[in-house]
Amino acid sequence: MNRIIGAAARTFSGPSQNVCILPVDEESAGQRLDNFLLRHLKGVPKTHVYRIIRSGEVRVNKGRAAADTRVAAGDQIRVPPIRLSEAAVLKKESPAPARDFPLLFEDEYVLALDKPAGVAVHGGSGVSFGVIEQLRQARPGAKFLELVHRLDRETSGILLVAKRRSALTRLQDQFRERETGKTYLALALGAWPASRKVIDLPLHKYLQADGERRVKVVAKDDPDGMRAITLVKVARRLSLPPMPGEPAAPQEASLLEVTIKTGRTHQIRVHLAAQGHPIAGDDKYGEFDANKAMHRIGLRRMFLHAWQLQFDHPATGERMALTAPLPPELQALLPPAATPTTTAT
Repeated sequence: MNRIIGAAARTFSGPSQNVCILPVDEESAGQRLDNFLLRHLKGVPKTHVYRIIRSGEVRVNKGRAAADTRVAAGDQIRVPPIRLSEAAVLKKESPAPARDFPLLFEDEYVLALDKPAGVAVHGGSGVSFGVIEQLRQARPGAKFLELVHRLDRETSGILLVAKRRSALTRLQDQFRERETGKTYLALALGAWPASRKVIDLPLHKYLQADGERRVKVVAKDDPDGMRAITLVKVARRLSLPPMPGEPAAPQEASLLEVTIKTGRTHQIRVHLAAQGHPIAGDDKYGEFDANKAMHRIGLRRMFLHAWQLQFDHPATGERMALTAPLPPELQALLPPAATPTTTAT
């Protein structure tokens, strides 16, 4: 069974009601066309949204437009009829459960939350919903809530959400221009060399045969490579408890403070693994046997945590410095003196 849906099916144009006209309001001004449509066409696969843009079926003020076109207040966006399968309609009609997350900071422009591991930041790619969908359900009166940046599903820590369109664009500009400071805590297997402080290796995204997204290091002259820079500082060298049932030899590991100068997909995970020191618990780029052994001493997730974030407040310009403490399941693996104690201001 198929149904025809129109984004907020309230403003159809023409007697046959075959197309939908979406007006752009002040709050949406400056947003990319693709993001504008993805927000309004809930339940429609991203691939379909990009297809109708590329084909010219989406029109902005009666003209063709690219996915990265910035819409302006008063623009009229023409959207063709879109059919969803019954399964997709049922999914669309089943909203995400409301959920609040621990807050690190909030005002009228932005909120910073402490994302737990195992929760995607948004729905898609086989995930019905994520942080942003649950947050919107928990705050039905909020007029605007949008992710400023992203974290991997397996990564915990600081996540920014904009509460105004102006705040979103200003914060995203800072991330794009590398004006933010992002530092993670990672537990790498083995003894990380103190002299290895900078990793400057290009990365390339690709799909495996099963369609799963992966990233790999490529040569500096690879035309598909994207430059990626990671700074590494050894916070502490650790001797983890011996694995149960194995000879009583301590396991070497390094607690690292990792600052990224570029925001590539899986950047920290791939860079550390390429140096022979994968992140403990990483099921994509780590070591299977080591992860299995770590699981037996209590590590049941990847040890990567978005620890500190610095940015300029989008309204006041004040430099903000936030810190998310290590969650209990990671803290439990470390001796008391092993955790960095830098305090946000």
